[in-house]
Amino acid sequence: MDYTHLGRTGLSVSRAVLGTMNFGPETSEDDSHAIMDRAHELGVNFFDTANGYGGSVGKGATEEIIGRWFAQGGGRREKTVLATKVYGEMVDWPNGGKLSALNIRRSLDASLQRLQTDHVDLYQFHHVDRATPWDEIWQAIDVAVQQGKVLYVGSSNFAGWHIAQAQEAAERRNTLGLVSEQSIYNLVVRDVEREVLPAAREYGLGVIPWSPLQGGLLGGVIEKTENGSRRLSGRSAEYVDAHRDQLQSYESFAKELGHTPGELALAWLLHQPGVTAPITGPRTMEQWESAVRAVDIRLDQRALDRLDEIFPGHDTSPEDYAW
Repeated sequence: MDYTHLGRTGLSVSRAVLGTMNFGPETSEDDSHAIMDRAHELGVNFFDTANGYGGSVGKGATEEIIGRWFAQGGGRREKTVLATKVYGEMVDWPNGGKLSALNIRRSLDASLQRLQTDHVDLYQFHHVDRATPWDEIWQAIDVAVQQGKVLYVGSSNFAGWHIAQAQEAAERRNTLGLVSEQSIYNLVVRDVEREVLPAAREYGLGVIPWSPLQGGLLGGVIEKTENGSRRLSGRSAEYVDAHRDQLQSYESFAKELGHTPGELALAWLLHQPGVTAPITGPRTMEQWESAVRAVDIRLDQRALDRLDEIFPGHDTSPEDYAW
């Protein structure tokens, strides 16, 4: 396994992130525990979750599954850089979500209880809260840090100017501020290249892409629909119909390189400046093993240029649209 520092911090994290969103609603607890054990065997130390994960099983269920895994001991918690999130409505009552000081305090304590741990290594704002001032947010985080409940703080789904606003407010308080940004980023969706990635690099945030396979569209969707192993409906079917030639070119190029489409999509992200590690949310052990293999793939400039031809990206703003 390869490791890197998370943004400008001294924290070492694996270049593969185990996303746990499917633990509970899609993956049984026993299978979830087996995948986490396998992650450690493969050298993966970076796990991502959120207080609202759980789906049909119930909000918070995923954190509880992880907590019961930690409770088994054997160094499981000590070997894990644990990231969770706060923002989503957990209860149908005022102050049951978002980033008020009250909700940050309550949500953090509830996550710690479910996770059966005394601290979160990376506490992430799941979305920007336009109604709460940054001084209030950072004051709540300062208290959590002083109490030893939080070590680092990250953002998710922020625009570039949100990152700048958060960091400038943190600097006024002489605190570390954000150290990571978790954004949707993949070969199909490259909007963050305009402003989010430049802002993250400027302020020293590590970028943690979510949905690296764009809901499976980059995981060999053409071949899977043709052999009957996957059926499409809704927007996914519409996208494939509209971009069939593009996706077919991509899958053919992956085969030419000797990689699966999913592994190639993850490897491409690992070659992008500022990217710490993509998040893979496996439902099965097979999916997880495939995702981790991408860390060892090295792409030359010819391969990177060809991928840019198939899926054109963006320049930094304002050059992307102005001149």
